[in-house]
Amino acid sequence: MTDILIVEDEKELADLLCDFLRAENYTVSVAQTGEKALSLYEKYGARLIVLDIMLPGMDGFAVCRKIREESNTPILIVSAKTEKEDKLNGLVLGADDYIEKPYDIDIMLAKISGIFKRRYAVDEIIDGDICINKVSRTVYKNDIPIEMTPKEIDLLLLLIENKGKTLTKEFLFNQIWGSDSFSEQQTLTVHIKWLRQKIENDAKKPLRIQTVWGVGYKYEGI
Repeated sequence: MTDILIVEDEKELADLLCDFLRAENYTVSVAQTGEKALSLYEKYGARLIVLDIMLPGMDGFAVCRKIREESNTPILIVSAKTEKEDKLNGLVLGADDYIEKPYDIDIMLAKISGIFKRRYAVDEIIDGDICINKVSRTVYKNDIPIEMTPKEIDLLLLLIENKGKTLTKEFLFNQIWGSDSFSEQQTLTVHIKWLRQKIENDAKKPLRIQTVWGVGYKYEGI
């Protein structure tokens, strides 16, 4: 998964920010249109999206709205639109922060670092009787270790980090196996079945990993 997806149609600005971020050891992808951004996100995912508003074709607000339909991925809006209404619109749509152009690169890097620390620095995720240690990549239920494959852990983390959100089958498959994988989407169904057998009290009546028929799956706490 990519660390940061930059959505910016000003190539020089995008390249400059990209260079600074890579110097900080982030993996970075760049899209110059909203449509390309959604395509890259669907294929490779991102831990953070740095999103311009004024883009050719689909604007940044539409991109933000679309991503929020299926993911809680942090979104940092960066725009020359400085009106109060624009800022409120971005935040109401689900953006985590809004920075005006032109910006100070040190402030930008600090905001990005802060988002990563708040969202991803936690070593453990606890949901009821389930505990996932992201460092050791171990899973416990009622303090009893559960044997899981790397793909099962990746899938569980993706679901639980988007708790309450319906994630499409295509999104889940591309995030875990990659769009170029030789595996088939049926692999996702099998892995969901295995996860339910391991973390649900009754795998035939799952409460945590719920099927949203015709769409995908949603993780709910109990």
